[in-house]
Amino acid sequence: MTATPKAKRPNFVSTTNACKMCAPLGAAMAFAGIESCVPFLHGSQGCATYMRRYIISHFREPMDIASSALGEKHAVYGGGPNLKLGLINVIKKYGARAIGVASTCLTETIGDDVSMILHEFRKEFAGDLDLPELIHVSTPSYSGSHMDGFHGAVRAAVDQLAGDGEPTGRINLFPGLVSPEDIRHLKRLLEDFGLTAAILPDISETLDGPALEDYRKIPEGGCPVSRIRSMGAAPASIEFGRVLDPARSAGGVLAERFGTPLRSLGLPIGLRETDAFMETLEELSGRPLPRRHELARGRLVDAMVDGHKYLSGKRAVVFGEEDMCVALTSFLAEIGVKPVLVASGGSSGNLERAVRDVTDGILPEPPKVFAKVDFAEITEQARELNPDLLIGNSKGYRVLSRELDAPLIRCGFPIHDRFGSQRVRHLGYAGTQDLFDRIVNTVIEKKQADSDIGYGYI
Repeated sequence: MTATPKAKRPNFVSTTNACKMCAPLGAAMAFAGIESCVPFLHGSQGCATYMRRYIISHFREPMDIASSALGEKHAVYGGGPNLKLGLINVIKKYGARAIGVASTCLTETIGDDVSMILHEFRKEFAGDLDLPELIHVSTPSYSGSHMDGFHGAVRAAVDQLAGDGEPTGRINLFPGLVSPEDIRHLKRLLEDFGLTAAILPDISETLDGPALEDYRKIPEGGCPVSRIRSMGAAPASIEFGRVLDPARSAGGVLAERFGTPLRSLGLPIGLRETDAFMETLEELSGRPLPRRHELARGRLVDAMVDGHKYLSGKRAVVFGEEDMCVALTSFLAEIGVKPVLVASGGSSGNLERAVRDVTDGILPEPPKVFAKVDFAEITEQARELNPDLLIGNSKGYRVLSRELDAPLIRCGFPIHDRFGSQRVRHLGYAGTQDLFDRIVNTVIEKKQADSDIGYGYI
């Protein structure tokens, strides 16, 4: 197979409407999935404000992100004193049991040694304060996407907290950036197999909680720190992400340090990827596929047969987070939609290989794959490919969907222009069924809208 040619780049080097968000934003979302943990940005207040706005708009939940609030003089003299003062404030005002400290462009550029500062902080205040766990991750935005920050934070939590000990019988599950409803669905699925798990991060409650009479500074839920500490004693780890390099992942850390077996899987969207996940659970639990999921699979296959006439031969452009792109591309290939372009702002270096793997044997030829591109480049390519539909986050609406007059099925992060993103389910047979119905109905709606006579029966 020949490599996909690079996307045509305009005659300038700047990024136009990036197809990604910044690394510390991803780290903040991952830290939000640890119990009683406050995300903390070592940088300016503007960074924290931008991230709160993005996360709240998607999840519709309060989101506190602390900041060391650096100004101009700290760019010269260093931000250590502000970081220490900020940590004291968070400990006293929030009562946090864990603080996830992510660096930013500013503090990486000026060379703040955050690990050394946190070491000093522990020595200075260990006798005066009930210190929480302090987790540190390096997240300069100029070297990665929000997914790099997300996975970096999960890896840092495991690297800095996990140990071994007596076998727990509890598996580790690293689900990646999926919706709170997806996490809830995974929990129910594991229960059906009789399995317990440490899910990191677990945002099922922290980023989609109930209405409360009184505001809580730290929402309930999240993966307990105690479970992270014992991850090395788990019988196995499951990690979703086909572009994720095990040598740099949380599951890889546990495998290398404690010998915890690692099962690297794709996001379980579509029949084949979900089958692989279910087979793994059957093996780990020693139980066959529960009846309810067997039925869900059968209904999904039936729906695919019923809906095939609407989708066969349609052309799609997929964009967004790399692993979500891979999973969606695999699923589209299964249902007769031809993915003609897969594009991401991520730069793992593994996107093209992963797309080729999941479409092998299904598509006569793999789609074009462009990594590390912005929406200007994606639009340039998509304009020539004339797709029938688009699948990705809501940032593609104005620059792709409106210009190409092609409907957008919203998946991934962020989704700002629709309601209920935190309750959208993508994973498993049931989540795939939800997604399949959305795609079919979107195609039917477009056909009705474009028709001069309209269709009341299709």
